Amino acid sequence: MHTTLREKVALVAGATRGTGRAIATALGEAGATVYCTGRTTREHRSEMNRPETIEETAELVTQAGGRGIAVQVDHLESEQVRALVERIDREQGRLDLLVNDVWGGDPLAAWDTPLWEHSLTDGLRLLRLAIDTHVITSHHALPLLTRTPGGLVVEVTDGTAEYNATNYRVSFFYDLAKVSVNRLAFSQAHELKPYGCAAVSLTPGWLRSEMMLEHYGVTEETWRDALVREPHFVISESPAYTGRAVVALAADPDRGRWSGQSLSSGQLAQVYGFTDVDGSRPDAWRYVVEVQDRGGPADATGYR
Repeated sequence: MHTTLREKVALVAGATRGTGRAIATALGEAGATVYCTGRTTREHRSEMNRPETIEETAELVTQAGGRGIAVQVDHLESEQVRALVERIDREQGRLDLLVNDVWGGDPLAAWDTPLWEHSLTDGLRLLRLAIDTHVITSHHALPLLTRTPGGLVVEVTDGTAEYNATNYRVSFFYDLAKVSVNRLAFSQAHELKPYGCAAVSLTPGWLRSEMMLEHYGVTEETWRDALVREPHFVISESPAYTGRAVVALAADPDRGRWSGQSLSSGQLAQVYGFTDVDGSRPDAWRYVVEVQDRGGPADATGYR
């Protein structure tokens, strides 16, 4: 990318895989120093039980041109997060960007299952992973971020505030989690304003994450083969698309104009001009509203 964040320090909380990994890598490509946190290391797997590790993510950041630093952190553990921020302060003396991307709740959501039939233990655990982790991380990180005007918080969620306000997201607990993260950004924007800092929520579209590609039995190179099973996957995007959206925001001197808003990767691509890895600009949330939810045939013409 043409922008540079070479003097900037970022914390990507939840950088093990998916959007978090792609955001960290894109920030590395722009030259940033990126602390990549998560629970899965080469020696220990989280309850997600997947092979991706934070060390791999940090290596990708460094290979891309930045400096990746892997730190194993459970963001539900306040003291671990406190120690992480103290380390960033000690080593860098500043924090310019906080990306709250911690999730890990997909295996806990029972789709199309009403609240009273859903496992309460799983549902409450999902909410803790989706919301408490972000609150704990911001609580400890914002004193360092607000030390320098221009700091930015990006809350990563699924669905714009507008879409989530009027559409049920297939599970009570999932629905509540994703609506709440949008509100976290809104509230933090209000509290950060006196310090010259900003907060936004950001949603990718239909994401070609490692888990999603595995689900459809395809790779990033063969993802179109999944259209046989799910035709609307035609609007899908790589995680790198959201990574480029975060870089565009972080590099914008006027990024404060977005503070408090709910944004999407496709929306920001139209403003900043970046593309997905294939050169297209998928606008998934407009497609979902105008095509998919209306029962139209799968056709991304005019949407990517």
